[in-house]
Amino acid sequence: MPTIKVPPVLRPQTGGEAEVAVAGATVGEALRALVAAHPGTSEQLFSPEGELNRYVNVYLNDEDVRVLDGLDTAAGESDTVVILPAMAGGRR
Repeated sequence: MPTIKVPPVLRPQTGGEAEVAVAGATVGEALRALVAAHPGTSEQLFSPEGELNRYVNVYLNDEDVRVLDGLDTAAGESDTVVILPAMAGGRR
């Protein structure tokens, strides 16, 4: 089972869990398993069309999945999926 590292902004939806073990053979399946177990994460991660929101970055073992096979990137039992929301704003 891959492990998903949950950022602080999503932890209220996961009952405070910083890491969640999920089933899934791909990054997309793992993220959808997270959503199935913790439905409150759905709007933060996915658009209404089911695509990953553009401001959400996802890494598999420190590698950005966008340079791999996206949500179709294979994920094994010992893999770690990291969700990293993009930061915006700043000082004027």
